[in-house]
Amino acid sequence: MLNEGQQAPDFSLLDQDGHKHSLGEYKGKWVLLYFYPKDDTPGCTAEACALRDNYADLTKLSVVIGVSADSVESHKKFVDKYHLPFTLLADPEKKVIKEYGANGIPFNKRISYLIDPQGKIVKVYPKVDPQQHAAEISKDLQALA
Repeated sequence: MLNEGQQAPDFSLLDQDGHKHSLGEYKGKWVLLYFYPKDDTPGCTAEACALRDNYADLTKLSVVIGVSADSVESHKKFVDKYHLPFTLLADPEKKVIKEYGANGIPFNKRISYLIDPQGKIVKVYPKVDPQQHAAEISKDLQALA
């Protein structure tokens, strides 16, 4: 897992629509980068829907990006099924997942990072409660931004 104060490693991954995203393109913005185990599972759905339901508040101050090892196609189905308004990135080779310390067996870990506009990690969430996470991030963003 990465630590607060570290520069967040850049990456390049495809989103649910097949568009490439890199962390560098969000320089100048706060970013919530959240890693989750699997699309359309109970905990991951609860977390994604809580982020969706708090999206307006979260995006006043940040960009929301989710990452899992699921495919672009799986992400597209997940986004469409639950009307998720944010970007989900596919990391089937788990390269970024490993780099950010979110790899686990048999499933990836649920870890989030709050990254400042200069690309530094300012907050690490190593144990995420899927239903409370959005409120926790919103509160932290208001305090930090």
